[in-house]
Amino acid sequence: MEFKYFSQNGKILPIKQAVIPLSNIEYAYGFGVYENIRISNGLVYFLKDHIERLIESASIIGISHQFDTSFIGKSVLDIVKNTKSETYNIKILLVGGSLYIFCLNPLFPDKELYREGAKFITYNYERVFPHAKTLNMFQSYIAYSKARELGSYDALLINHDGFITEGTRTNFFCIKDKTIYTPFEKNILLGIMRKVMLKVASKNDFNIIETNIKLDDIKSYDGAFVTSSSSKIIPIKSINDTILNYPDTLKELMKLLNEFLERCGGKMG
Repeated sequence: MEFKYFSQNGKILPIKQAVIPLSNIEYAYGFGVYENIRISNGLVYFLKDHIERLIESASIIGISHQFDTSFIGKSVLDIVKNTKSETYNIKILLVGGSLYIFCLNPLFPDKELYREGAKFITYNYERVFPHAKTLNMFQSYIAYSKARELGSYDALLINHDGFITEGTRTNFFCIKDKTIYTPFEKNILLGIMRKVMLKVASKNDFNIIETNIKLDDIKSYDGAFVTSSSSKIIPIKSINDTILNYPDTLKELMKLLNEFLERCGGKMG
């Protein structure tokens, strides 16, 4: 679908007027932060959480701006009111002190990935400010492109200590029995779907443990998976040449998360 409008600093404008000031150094070097928000059947999912992370990301890397949670929230909802489509994504960009909000067509993972699991490769890289969702995506783009060239869904990033931290656009987990193992929060982007999944898991008698996870130890777990706002939970079929199982406890967790998303009304609760 072609979208007709975007928002600049809270003002709704025709998409044809979306321009970038080339003389501004923040734009030229991509000094900014962003969020992707899922809209499904007209429902905005986890708006407050996305906006809070956007503002936190800006604070981490030192972006000065005049926008608060209320203003950004209203600007997003104004775009939703002016969009006829029911299911799409909204991207928020905060670049050089200016706020841009626009719509994108959604990209849905192949349904086979939920049934069979996805292939992953590993890539040696760690993000400089892991808690900030910044526009500095160069290394992540290289890693993701390499994964796609090799027929994989994504790449898992390996830090300087040899531990798996996250995917280029996903959070990573292992599972054994009813215990979910996550890399330490200090080393990763705190994904919104990660937050939702952990909440659902905790309420349904799953244990959560932060730990360092090495690729050599991956077979000691029952399985592994990733989360993201667009894909929810995708099981991992393989990492490089290591084949992983798809345990019943992971299938149970996926079912519980889907049920929560259907009834939550787009709010964390």
